[in-house]
Amino acid sequence: MKIVTIVGARPQFIKASVVSKELRKNQNVEEIIVHTGQHFDKNMSEVFFEQMKIPEPDYNLGIKSLSHGAMTGRMIEQIEKVLLEHDPYQVIVYGDTNSTLAGALAAKKLHINVAHVEAGLRSFNNRMPEEINRILTDRISDLLFCPTDTAVNNLKNEGFDHFPAGIIKTGDVMKDASDYFREYAVKPAFDLPEDFILSTIHRAENTDDKNRLQSIFDALKQIAKELPVVIPLHPRSRKKLEDYGMNFSAKENIHIIPSVGYLEMLYLLDHCELVMTDSGGVQKEAYFFHKYCITLRDETEWTELKENNLNLVVGADKNKIIDAFHTLIKKKFTHSGDLYGEGHSAKIIADNLTK
Repeated sequence: MKIVTIVGARPQFIKASVVSKELRKNQNVEEIIVHTGQHFDKNMSEVFFEQMKIPEPDYNLGIKSLSHGAMTGRMIEQIEKVLLEHDPYQVIVYGDTNSTLAGALAAKKLHINVAHVEAGLRSFNNRMPEEINRILTDRISDLLFCPTDTAVNNLKNEGFDHFPAGIIKTGDVMKDASDYFREYAVKPAFDLPEDFILSTIHRAENTDDKNRLQSIFDALKQIAKELPVVIPLHPRSRKKLEDYGMNFSAKENIHIIPSVGYLEMLYLLDHCELVMTDSGGVQKEAYFFHKYCITLRDETEWTELKENNLNLVVGADKNKIIDAFHTLIKKKFTHSGDLYGEGHSAKIIADNLTK
């Protein structure tokens, strides 16, 4: 059985790696990995694949730095060529990037089965490109692997019970990845304070809006007077700070470091006191490492974290950010449930793909 896996960013490689590990236990499966090149990541060198025991891509399409329409169109064209060459039984896509949608569309136009991992997630904010990618990919998928009950219910509320698709609750593959890779965590090669808050800021809704970004950093400057803040910052976000004339230094207890690899990020998550982020994945990873999270967005897809008071969603409001910090920094993390499964999601997915 031939299976083509489409990935376009580092988080997708990490998710795909734990599923690939399970798939490759089956001698009847031949997996072909296609990297669209959507997100260039200097951390994804040969060392990345060697350290994390991830199969290197069979194809790298090198498609990046284009508008949404141009990028998605180019991806469909190039992915279609790979699919015509290999004629797989199944195509697997992950998450909510342009690569996800392009892979699903290319496959479906050729009448190839599509499996969507992380199906059913909704922010209910159609201004987010990711939301459009999720909705469209779900609608044309044959297998919908949902990480949570909320995701399953979202699909059922949209009428998916009446569509020719299988809805399967699997738990979250990022839980599998965190469990597997945490023992390989690596300390970043930077001086770090002993106790610190970990913050990541990269979403366009924050970085492209000077007022939002200023408000977030004004809050961080205030918070840093009480506890140092470490921010691994993507070059694009760093450039936005420079463009807006927003400069910060270690003297203000704000430690801006270059973006780090996944294993370094696991170290930071394990050693921080609190997480403040606008990333969807980091919200969950905070939970996996038993850390409270403050989400610097106006909504979250991971509603179960919010409902269990493990994640305070505050947007870019300076006062709300500071209040949330004071609320959470004093609390001991006590939640003992398994909101995202017990770390066996990849096996459930692989078993269903190879039935």
